[in-house]
Amino acid sequence: MSQFHFDPATYLDMVTAEVPAFPELQDTLAAACVPVTGEVGRILELGTGTGETARRVLARHPGASLVGIDESPGMLGEARRVLDAGRVQLLVRRLEDPLPQGPFDVVCSALAVHHLDAPAKRDLFARVRDVLRPGGRFVLADVVVPEGVAGVRTPVDDDHDKPDTAGDQRRWLEDAGFAARAVWARDDLVVLVADRPSTAP
Repeated sequence: MSQFHFDPATYLDMVTAEVPAFPELQDTLAAACVPVTGEVGRILELGTGTGETARRVLARHPGASLVGIDESPGMLGEARRVLDAGRVQLLVRRLEDPLPQGPFDVVCSALAVHHLDAPAKRDLFARVRDVLRPGGRFVLADVVVPEGVAGVRTPVDDDHDKPDTAGDQRRWLEDAGFAARAVWARDDLVVLVADRPSTAP
């Protein structure tokens, strides 16, 4: 997986043009970043990019701090320009690498996990569960394979993009120990909410 083909300076304009539902996707993700129990103190973001998702999520949780990972130093450089350094720690790290130490109340990701193939997604979901506190929530907003070709809206690059169906990812989340459901869908975009049970099964 590599995101170095993106230009950090033009990424936001590019993704907004290619994904018209981008603002709604982001707002839905941010609104869903509320765990079933307790307040939000620590947030982990996977694929921080230029900081658009982090900015929205932190605005809803003024008392929270966020750890963000991205493999591109350039993208994180853009994120540092728009995020409050006192509340955010940004790390150059791939999704395949060990995740920052938890526990986190919320883990979120927008338009990043589709760069992983199916086995890597399943591995990531299990690792996300491990860093979430009991009762914590994982919110995944991403490109998926739609049910029909008419639902294809988002350009994908076969060298970098490996989307799977929303149904498959929901099942993989459940296999990892989450209670998962879709809370928003538009063509080939979806927002999945996955809650870690408050008590061990």
